Amino acid sequence: MADPLFFSTPLFFPPRRFARGVAVCALAVSLVPNMAFADGAKREPDARDRASILAMRGEYVVGFHFDETVVLQSGYERAPAQRSGGDEAVIVVEDSPGKIVLQHILVDTRSGHVTKHWRQDWIYEAALRFEFSADQTWTMRAIPAERTRGAWTQCVYEVSDAPRYCGTGQWTYDNGVAMWTSDESWRPLPRREHTKRSDYNAIVAINRHTIAAEGWTHEQFNTKVRRDAEGRTTRALVREFGFNEYRATKAIDFGPVYRYWEKTAPYWERVRARWDAALAEDGLRLRTKIDGLALIIPLFEQAGMSEEGKRATDAEIDAVFAKWVE
Repeated sequence: MADPLFFSTPLFFPPRRFARGVAVCALAVSLVPNMAFADGAKREPDARDRASILAMRGEYVVGFHFDETVVLQSGYERAPAQRSGGDEAVIVVEDSPGKIVLQHILVDTRSGHVTKHWRQDWIYEAALRFEFSADQTWTMRAIPAERTRGAWTQCVYEVSDAPRYCGTGQWTYDNGVAMWTSDESWRPLPRREHTKRSDYNAIVAINRHTIAAEGWTHEQFNTKVRRDAEGRTTRALVREFGFNEYRATKAIDFGPVYRYWEKTAPYWERVRARWDAALAEDGLRLRTKIDGLALIIPLFEQAGMSEEGKRATDAEIDAVFAKWVE
């Protein structure tokens, strides 16, 4: 899961050319299953894997829990535990044999206000994935054939559809429990801390998704570290355990979520295409501050136009990317 939005109130958001945009969607080709496996083979995913990923769609009451655990730096004091939550629907955006895209959308039950949240893409036997390689920088990396064989790569994206992190692992079914555990991967400061912390600038994490009796869970095994400009770890501060629980509910009206997505989905599809094009050129760097609001605000404003029956032009979308993405 991407880092949850920790706000006391809902969010209200009143060139480099992409002429090669369609052509450079080689990223999509390299990640789409049955096209570009690392060993050249073509395989179909286990039907149980697909069912497990699709089991995460639905309507949920979500609890976010983060606790620092093992202190790794002399003199460091654990930060207070963090608790938050929300009401969230998970919508299937794409469902093909070896690729499933799930979009998370929050709703404020009192006002009906909707906030587009994080997105998770699942790709079977992906040959490539992006990696958080330096501050505000993501680089495309090849996945070793032995690691991706029979495995799913989960890539997680920000509310603006900017990249966050990827992880690769296999689904297992021991004792009748469907569970996916990633390898170690890098991710930037979580949204819940980037305005509060300056003592670390990256997390190395292992993520675990489990299909549970009343929904599903996401566990995070995080280590908070300081990295230099070349991406080398210079200091490890503390380990952290994150536990995010998605409990299915029928007691909440998620109608505003589906109405929002019906009106804005075509716009966000155009935005995703531009991110794919930028990443395909060996990666990207953001010119924004860590909070990313310089990108989030104009993109959410353009999505708001779609809600009002208007359409942001391609030139308007490209202008945002030309200003903040390189």
